[in-house]
Amino acid sequence: MDLRDGRMLIKLLEVLSGERLPKPTKGRMRIHCLENVDKALQFLKEQRVHLENMGSHDIVDGNHRLTLGLIWTIILRFQIQDISVETEDNKEKKSAKDALLLWCQMKTAGYPNVNIHNFTTSWRDGMAFNALIHKHRPDLIDFDKLKKSNAHYNLQNAFNLAEQHLGLTKLLDPEDISVDHPDEKSIITYVVTYYHYFSKMKALKVEGKRIGKVLDNAIETEKMIEKYESLASDLLEWIEQTIIILNNRKFANSLVGVQQQLQAFNTYRTVEKPPKFTEKGNLEVLLFTIQSKMRANNQKVYTPREGKLISDINKAWERLEKAEHERELALRTELIRQEKLEQLARRFDRKAAMRETWLSENQRLVSQDNFGFDLQAVEAATKKHEAIETDIAAYEERVQAVVAVAKELEAESYHDIKRITARKDNVIRLWEYLLELLKARRQRLEMNLGLQRVFQEMLYIMDWMDEMKMLLLSQDYGKHLLGVEDLLQKHALVEADISIQADRVRNVNRNAQKFASDTEDYKPCDPQIIKDRVAHLEFCYQELNQLAAERRARLEESRRLWKFFWEMAEEEGWIREKEQILSSEDYGKDLTGSLRLLSQHKAFEDEMTGRAAHLQQTIKQGEELVADNHFGADKIKERIKDIQVRRTCAAVTHDTIESPPATSTSSSVDVGHDEFSTQALVKKHKDVAEEIGSYRPVIDALHEQSRTLPPEKANSEEVQSRLAGIEERYKEVAELTRLRKQALQDALALYKMMSEADACEVWIDEKEQWLNSMDIPEKLEDLEVVQHRFESLEPEMNSQASRVAVVNQVARQLIHSGHPSEKEIKAQQDKLNTRWSQFRDLVDQKKESLNSALGVQNYHLECNETKSWIKEKTKVIESTQELGNDLAGVMALQRKLTGMERDLVAIQDKLSDLGKEAERLGSEHPEQSEAIKGRLAEITGVWDEMKDTLKNREESLGEASKLQQFLRDLDDFQSWLSRTQTVIASEDMPNTLAEAEKLLAQHEGIKNEIRNYEEDYQKMRDMGEMVTQGQTDAQYMFLRQRLQALDTGWNELHKMWENRQNLLSQSHAYQLFLRDTKQAEAFLNNQEYVLAHTEMPTTLEGAEAAIKKQEDFMTTMDANEEKIGAVVDTGRRLVADDNINAERIQEKVDSIDQRHKKNRAAASDLLTRLKDNRDLQKFLQDCQELSLWINEKMLTAQDMSYDEARNLHSKWLKHQAFMAELQSNKEWLDKINKDGQTLMAEKPDTEAMVKEKLASLQTMWDELESTTQTKAKCLFDANKAELFTQSCADLDKWLGGLEAQLQSDDYGKDLTSVNILLKKQQILESQVDVRQKEVEELQKQSQALSQEGKGSEEVDGQRVTVERKFQTLQEPLKKRRDHLMASREIHQFNRDVEDEILWVEERMPLATSTDHGHNLQTVQLLIKKNQTLQKEIQGHQPRYDDIFERSQHVLREDSPTTELIRQRLADLQSLWEQIKKETEKRHTRLSEAHEAQQYYFDAAEAEAWMSEQELYMMSEEKAKDEQSSVAMLKKHQILEQAVEDYADTVHQLSSTSRGLVAAGHPDSERIGMRQSQVDKLYAGLKDLSEERRGKLDERFRLFQLNREVDDLEQWIAEREVVAGSHELGQDYEHVTMLQERFREFARDTGNIGQERVDGVNKLADELINTGHGDAATIAEWKDGLNEAWADLLELIDTRTQILAASYELHKFYHDAKEILNRILDKHKKLPEELGRDQNTVETLQRMHTTFEHDIQALGTQVRQLQEDAVRLQSAYAGDKADDIQKREGEVLEAWKNLLEAAEGRRAKLVDTGDKFRFFSMVRDLMLWMEDVIRLIEAQEKPRDVSSVELLMNNHQGIKAEIDARNDSFTACIELGKALLARKHYASEEIKEKLLQLTDKRKDMIDKWEDRWEWLRLVLEVHQFSRDAGVAEAWLLGQEPYLSSREMGQSVDEVEKLIKRHEAFEKSAATWEERFAALERLTTVSARHEKAPSPD
Repeated sequence: MDLRDGRMLIKLLEVLSGERLPKPTKGRMRIHCLENVDKALQFLKEQRVHLENMGSHDIVDGNHRLTLGLIWTIILRFQIQDISVETEDNKEKKSAKDALLLWCQMKTAGYPNVNIHNFTTSWRDGMAFNALIHKHRPDLIDFDKLKKSNAHYNLQNAFNLAEQHLGLTKLLDPEDISVDHPDEKSIITYVVTYYHYFSKMKALKVEGKRIGKVLDNAIETEKMIEKYESLASDLLEWIEQTIIILNNRKFANSLVGVQQQLQAFNTYRTVEKPPKFTEKGNLEVLLFTIQSKMRANNQKVYTPREGKLISDINKAWERLEKAEHERELALRTELIRQEKLEQLARRFDRKAAMRETWLSENQRLVSQDNFGFDLQAVEAATKKHEAIETDIAAYEERVQAVVAVAKELEAESYHDIKRITARKDNVIRLWEYLLELLKARRQRLEMNLGLQRVFQEMLYIMDWMDEMKMLLLSQDYGKHLLGVEDLLQKHALVEADISIQADRVRNVNRNAQKFASDTEDYKPCDPQIIKDRVAHLEFCYQELNQLAAERRARLEESRRLWKFFWEMAEEEGWIREKEQILSSEDYGKDLTGSLRLLSQHKAFEDEMTGRAAHLQQTIKQGEELVADNHFGADKIKERIKDIQVRRTCAAVTHDTIESPPATSTSSSVDVGHDEFSTQALVKKHKDVAEEIGSYRPVIDALHEQSRTLPPEKANSEEVQSRLAGIEERYKEVAELTRLRKQALQDALALYKMMSEADACEVWIDEKEQWLNSMDIPEKLEDLEVVQHRFESLEPEMNSQASRVAVVNQVARQLIHSGHPSEKEIKAQQDKLNTRWSQFRDLVDQKKESLNSALGVQNYHLECNETKSWIKEKTKVIESTQELGNDLAGVMALQRKLTGMERDLVAIQDKLSDLGKEAERLGSEHPEQSEAIKGRLAEITGVWDEMKDTLKNREESLGEASKLQQFLRDLDDFQSWLSRTQTVIASEDMPNTLAEAEKLLAQHEGIKNEIRNYEEDYQKMRDMGEMVTQGQTDAQYMFLRQRLQALDTGWNELHKMWENRQNLLSQSHAYQLFLRDTKQAEAFLNNQEYVLAHTEMPTTLEGAEAAIKKQEDFMTTMDANEEKIGAVVDTGRRLVADDNINAERIQEKVDSIDQRHKKNRAAASDLLTRLKDNRDLQKFLQDCQELSLWINEKMLTAQDMSYDEARNLHSKWLKHQAFMAELQSNKEWLDKINKDGQTLMAEKPDTEAMVKEKLASLQTMWDELESTTQTKAKCLFDANKAELFTQSCADLDKWLGGLEAQLQSDDYGKDLTSVNILLKKQQILESQVDVRQKEVEELQKQSQALSQEGKGSEEVDGQRVTVERKFQTLQEPLKKRRDHLMASREIHQFNRDVEDEILWVEERMPLATSTDHGHNLQTVQLLIKKNQTLQKEIQGHQPRYDDIFERSQHVLREDSPTTELIRQRLADLQSLWEQIKKETEKRHTRLSEAHEAQQYYFDAAEAEAWMSEQELYMMSEEKAKDEQSSVAMLKKHQILEQAVEDYADTVHQLSSTSRGLVAAGHPDSERIGMRQSQVDKLYAGLKDLSEERRGKLDERFRLFQLNREVDDLEQWIAEREVVAGSHELGQDYEHVTMLQERFREFARDTGNIGQERVDGVNKLADELINTGHGDAATIAEWKDGLNEAWADLLELIDTRTQILAASYELHKFYHDAKEILNRILDKHKKLPEELGRDQNTVETLQRMHTTFEHDIQALGTQVRQLQEDAVRLQSAYAGDKADDIQKREGEVLEAWKNLLEAAEGRRAKLVDTGDKFRFFSMVRDLMLWMEDVIRLIEAQEKPRDVSSVELLMNNHQGIKAEIDARNDSFTACIELGKALLARKHYASEEIKEKLLQLTDKRKDMIDKWEDRWEWLRLVLEVHQFSRDAGVAEAWLLGQEPYLSSREMGQSVDEVEKLIKRHEAFEKSAATWEERFAALERLTTVSARHEKAPSPD
């Protein structure tokens, strides 16, 4: 059945559980399968079925083991778990497997051969199944007929009956059960079907019994009614009183008080309520019983009166339950709140303590300025500081978390809030102070970093300056002009670099001066140091400039020098060239040639004259250089002198052209004096060679031209000689050219080599000068500078090394080519190599000094760091003073000091390393030894101070220290106890003897470990009692519980160990028994096979062989009987000791014992039968032989072919012999008869066969006798006379032959022939005896014939003749016998003599043998042979003597052989003496050979022993484990000791060999060689022993590594168990605790594990690096370990991630719960009040706004919760996702409700505010309008225009105010309409107010209009009156002007008057308009005119 898709699994659960499961998801994808399996697993979880380490993916992936486990779990839950059985003894209830086993035992009790004690072996024989069926259905099985031995039939019978008659499916086959170890679960599953079937049968019987009981109890009804009435009254009264008490809600305001109240409530529920509930139940049962009985008895059913009904009691009880539930909820809620507060407070204290400790430590860390003294250190410190800043920044959230917890406690009104607040403030203060310190440290660090960068820049500049100095101090000023020019160009570049560096130097100095200011700020360094470095840098730069100037001057001088040399070289070259021309021997061969040469010479003179001035100028310059004391003045003088001499030599006259010719250019020996001149000559030689080559065509043309001449001319002597001379001369010139080219090339190579060598020596001189002038500085900074210079020197040295190698290569090539300057080249090469080697030694010496000095400085630096480290730890120890001595403080101290212990161990190791380093440096630097040791003593002092501080701290802690140690020991002990219990609780049972022995050894090791821990346990127990005595704090209570659990665990550990020990001992004994049993069964099987396959043999030989074989077999049985008896005794003893496998053992014992006895009896019986069979076969064989003989003789007896007379006599004779033979064999038959009678008496079972055989034989014998007698009678009666005559004739014939034989004189020629004759003689004598009887028989026959009347004289005469003749031959027969005896004596003597001689001769080669043996055994054998020979000689001496004694008797007789006998006797005597002497000599030689061979044997034995040891030493056998490795090492040590002890044997051999050599032994040389071989072999053996020991040590180390690896892998596996735990926490606090614990676990694992892994890797690397033979295996182990370690780290990482995910999930749940509670709390806090007026509304709105702001933060949390939910939903599926969605939905629903409530409240507040605002606006506007109306109505009447205008202006102002109020009116009206539009709850009132406002406004506007109209009218009237008055006044004022007659006296006056009149006219024109306006009617006039008349 495939369960992977989940569908079948769901169906299976539905069938087994009887419940409906969710419908399976359709689809075949993996996700559908996972979902279906999840549904099934979720159902199992709901049914409280625990599934360990099983997920849906395991089932979907087809994990067979987990799938089968799941099926078994389902069967166990739904089929087996419900089984329960009640025993009649103690009513004890058992369940599941034990109950089923008990049920089976109960049902099968009393059945024979049925003993059920498990579900495996107890069912193998099938008897138990049949017993169960027979117990319930005896009609189906006849149990008595079943046999335990027929297991297959029993099983098949039970299964078939159960299937056919009981309907139980046949789940098993007999083959499944009839095995050694049946499957327990299969049997349980099948037996369960029996249980359920028979349980149903029992249920039917029980129902019948219940009915009977009801009938029996009917008579007790009346009594029960009275009892019911009283009990009901009491119960109702108690319920009412209890409800009053439970409704009390006054709780204590502390956790302890609430706990006490809860304890009282629990006491009520557990002590007081249960009896009442029982009483209530009893009432119901009682009433039910009463009513049931009454109904059963057909009585009227009893009904209690009102108030005492069961329903009344139930209602009262329900009220009690409700009150109780409410009480419990209230108590739980209050308890949870108090616990939460306490837990929150503890968490706050814990976090605050952690934060305070962390902040204090980081403050100390940040306050330290251990930045280092170089850039790398400061940069590292910067990175470290950045990491610290990152950590501190990340830690802010934790600080805020403490603050948040404090605020939460404050919000929850925690009773100890003052302490919380104070501690919170302390944390905040420490945090702020830490930030300040961090900022300050960052500034100081940046300053240090800047300074170190400046110093680094200075260091780089100094390095560059040093490099430049090396260049400027170079003595290389050029080897030629081009070189000088090149150096000048390079120097120009250097000067440019120096000038560029000037700005860099100034910038560095300027930056450095910033740090050297005299301010009081922080100084990263001593300002003086900075100033010194700046000054030093300036000095170096100035020095560099000076050196640059000096070098430039020197280079300029060098350029002048080499320019002079260049010009002189050109002149010299020109002179040399011309010298060659002048010294040419070519003076012309004819006139033309001579003229040509004369013209060339004249041109030369002209050229010489022209170059004279230049030469003089050059010489003048050289003289000036000499005058200036140039460093090359001497060379200049030499060149000038040389050139002058050459110039003089070149001054030749024209006549010299006829002088003898000089050498040509090609034959010149000048190869130059330096590289440059040689290169010039090479170039010139190249031109000359080309020129010579160009003449080849000319010569060829001459040859062609000669061929064109007339023959007489062409063949003339002159032409031919001229051509031959030209050809010869050309070849000479060509050869000279080639030789000169080679010489020039060699010279050029030489000069190049010399140049390179000089350059290398110059470089070496410079570097040696620097190295010799360099002193090793003492400061670390200066040392680093020097080290940097050395690092830059390395590549330069490598480059120079390549140049030196090139020089050596060129030199070797030149020497190899046979250069003429070979000695000079060799000297230069040796000189350069010597200088280079000395330079390298100098560099190594300086480098070693530098490294040594660096080591000292690094030692000082490490000392400083270690000292700082120790001081830091000292401060950490001192910081623990803040921790209290309570348990919490001690636990915090424990966590703090636990991490410190590892640091202290590291510091201790560091101090040890420093001590070793100090000793090494002190020995290397004796002058600094005191300072080095002083630093070490200083650090040791600081270390001692820290240890004293730690000790003082421990002493100051007092009991707290003990408590700390106790807690640590308790944790370690509990950890060990848990691990040990886990190991002991293992259910692994050994299946083999090796496993049993291994488990026993491991278990005994655990016992030793427990004994070792016993003292620790007692100490811990005493310490725990002392610590917890009298303490009531919760933590101490928890500690007491831990101690109790520790006691329980310790006792359980001992019990578990004893049980496990007993179990393992029994298993071990059982395995031993099984081993012996197998051996015994093998013996028995063999015996049974032999006994079963032994057949009775049918032959005597077979019977005897079978008996011998059987006797041997029984001997073997006797030998094995003791072993089998021991097995039986052992098994019985194990059974008597109640071994766990007693039943199996008993079965085995019975089987073995029975089989053994059976085999013994069968063997004895078989032996008896075999012996009987042997006797019978012997008898039968005798009978058979006799029967065959009788049958054979019967054939002879029945032969009746005697009719012929010729053979009648012979047949008669034969028959006579036959009858004699028959008579002699009569005893044979008697013996067989006797044996047969004995056999029948002893073995009655053979009587029939024996009688039959005997009767048959007797019959055959009688028949034979009868036949024989009949034949004899027939033969005789056939022809008696003829027979007699024939007999006489035969006798006579025989006697004639005998007579002839007796007359022979042949008595033998030798002993053999004599013996033959004697044998013949004996035959004759025996024949004579036979014939004697025949003669007697003839006499009887003669008488018979006479009686019958057939006799005659002839017959008697024949008889008498025969008798006489017979008597006559008696005497000759006797004589012949005597003669033959005498002849035999002589021949015997000769034979004895010859035998003795032959005997001696045969042994003579042995006596004279030179074979002395080639080994000790052969020598000993030869000695023994020689001794045997001597003994044989001694033993042969009597025979020798006997021969000589007999010789006297033989020699006395006269015999022709006497002389010969004497001669042989003399030979025998000499040989005898010789062999005796030779044996003595051989004995001596063999003794010597024995000594030698004994030595050789001892030597060979020693060699063999040593070879054997060599074989062992060379053995490739390797130990299999560490124990065998130790054993092999011990064994090797023993062998090593044996090898050492064997030295005595070797010395003894040596003494023996020396003794043999000294004694002059023949094999002295060989003995000496053999002894040397022994010595060499012994030495080699010792070497091999050492080598073998090394290998064994390697193997031992390998197993040590293996053990370490195994231990570490086991440790990793244990850690993996923790890391692989699936415990994800039950809630947020739990998972937080798990996460913290796992974090500590991960940290401890990382620290401890990494250290152990590194140790193992180090050991493995050491073994691999030393070339261990198993390096590959070690590497594999290492890789496997590292892989396991990586897997563990990965598992830890995975576990961390899983816990983080669980933490997120539970945090989500926790946050969701908290947010939900806060939302609900906020919802509850939302008030219903809307305000009484505008102010209160605004106040409420402000409060609501604040409330909304508060819930905005809550909204952020809700949104974060939503994001978390979305993220978690994407990460989870199934129920988790649904739960997350549900929690999210609850929060969102509550949040939505809260927002709606807040929004609703805001809307109501807004509405209320708008209402009050509207009312206020209406009220204000109404008041204002009333004021305006009053103002309009209260104005006075105007008197003039101005007052009217003033009133109008005021009235217009009122209008403006009214207009300004339009917006207010509009807003108010719109507000009102808006309120009405949104159906405000005060709409009627608003509507009324709105109407009032509108009416009032209209009234106000009307009044203003009326008043404005009136004012306008009044204004017109007053304006008319004013204008009329003004016009009248104007008219009056103009009248005098118009009436004036003044016309002007002058033009000006007239013009003025005209202008005035014009002005008047204009004014009049203006007044025209005014007068026109006055004429118009005013509004009042118009109204009067329009008004009707009064008529």
